Amino acid sequence: MPTYEYECCALPGRLRDRHGVKDTPLETCPRCRARVRRLISAPNLNRGNYASPTEAKYARMSAKEEVARESVLQKDYERIWLPPPVKHSPWDEGA
Repeated sequence: MPTYEYECCALPGRLRDRHGVKDTPLETCPRCRARVRRLISAPNLNRGNYASPTEAKYARMSAKEEVARESVLQKDYERIWLPPPVKHSPWDEGA
């Protein structure tokens, strides 16, 4: 099912709507009921039949490149998200 882009005459921004080629296009904005006009946009091609853009990106990588990329991401994850290690146990203080 193709995705179509519309521009609302009253509100800024774009709307995206998915409908069949033979279905009637949108005529009014679903938020404010103003008129919309259909825009010409680039097609979204999925030539490899991948489930997501990430899957398509990793499909082009070799196994060695993928492991190297994941190891770099893991280093960033450890540096940013993990708390510092505990140097002592709180239960040892009372003894």
